[in-house]
Amino acid sequence: MKRRNFILSSIAAVVAAITLSKPKDVGSSYSPTFERLNQELKRNGSAGPRLLVDLDALDLNISAIKSLLNPKCDFRLVVKSLPSPDLLRYAMQAADTNKLMVFHQPFLNHIAEKFPSSDVLLGKPMPIAAAELFYQQLASGSQFIPSNQLQWLIDSSARLEQYLIMAKRLGTKLKVNFEIDVGLHRGGLTSTAMLDELMRTVMANRQHLEFSGFMGYDPHVVKLPKVISSKETAYRKSQNIYRTFIAHIEQGYPSIDIESLCLNGAGSPTIAMHQQETVANELAAGSCLVMPTDFDIPTLVGFHPASFIATPVLKKLSGTTIPGIEFAAGYFGKWDANQKNTFFIYGGKWMADYIEPSGLKENSLYGQSTNQQIVNGSDGVTLNVDDHVFLRPHQSEFVFLQFGDILPIRNGKLRSPWPILQN
Repeated sequence: MKRRNFILSSIAAVVAAITLSKPKDVGSSYSPTFERLNQELKRNGSAGPRLLVDLDALDLNISAIKSLLNPKCDFRLVVKSLPSPDLLRYAMQAADTNKLMVFHQPFLNHIAEKFPSSDVLLGKPMPIAAAELFYQQLASGSQFIPSNQLQWLIDSSARLEQYLIMAKRLGTKLKVNFEIDVGLHRGGLTSTAMLDELMRTVMANRQHLEFSGFMGYDPHVVKLPKVISSKETAYRKSQNIYRTFIAHIEQGYPSIDIESLCLNGAGSPTIAMHQQETVANELAAGSCLVMPTDFDIPTLVGFHPASFIATPVLKKLSGTTIPGIEFAAGYFGKWDANQKNTFFIYGGKWMADYIEPSGLKENSLYGQSTNQQIVNGSDGVTLNVDDHVFLRPHQSEFVFLQFGDILPIRNGKLRSPWPILQN
């Protein structure tokens, strides 16, 4: 009798565990905003995956940046995060800045052509071949004057020597901004001795080189685990490192006017940290204006998602059938209501999360596809063929370039497409 009771109680425990672990139905229909957007896309003949930018949300984010910006600092827009001339122009006008940070040689030439009055700082050291290609492709008679408007980023003495040779050959003068390691440990100057080595080269070649400032990127401040350091402590350390380099220039090179230097810092993750106190005189950001999911972080609370992927549903099938285990087709939906329906969408395998209608999930057993991605949903997901699935990108700099022209939205209505920057 005891054995029988033990067996029954064990079976009951297993059944209870299975019942408790059974996935909940999380499917739903579109929210009103995305229902209207779905209909707008269908009316205007969206034939494939598109990247959307919500201008109303973008406006709110630009206002948020203005309120966060340290009043003593200028604002520099990061081009790779907003890789469209029209999007850049919109943000530059709204944020009232002509300062841009560029990370890619083809983009640099586009910026020189399309924004000839811009002030440009390179966001990473360019291979000397890329720097030379920029000058080769710069239009004759261009209104963009690199010797006045462009700062090349330098991270080592060897790179500075390469740039000096190029400057002599071209018969030009280069502005050089020095990358300093403020704790990220991704290269750059780590000591004032390294700074002195670079400055000796600059001071000996002033007809070809002009020291224009420092760039200290600090996203590690908000990414370090709390067991290692608080973000406040990490920020103070990064500022102290930066301050050491500035002080060394003040003390060792009195002919240089510190006030005239470009002292660049921050980035979207940390721009709020610089609000009260910073050694920088300009702060850079871009991604927070369109808010991909990688930037859903505490320091950017109050910013709004402004970029989305929309892609049509190509096929809707009942149940979930996996190649090789067709016999199990009827069981998936019974166990998990969220696998009662299968949808194949146009494209897929993007760096993005499914958001609308809620409850859609990729099927790990079936696998991913860049052509026709499978997603599953319950009966609560009211999707049909030609409806749209909406996703939020993880980042903007790579994902934005995968869809051709960007579709801006204002008040839920599509506006004329915005071309992207070409590689």
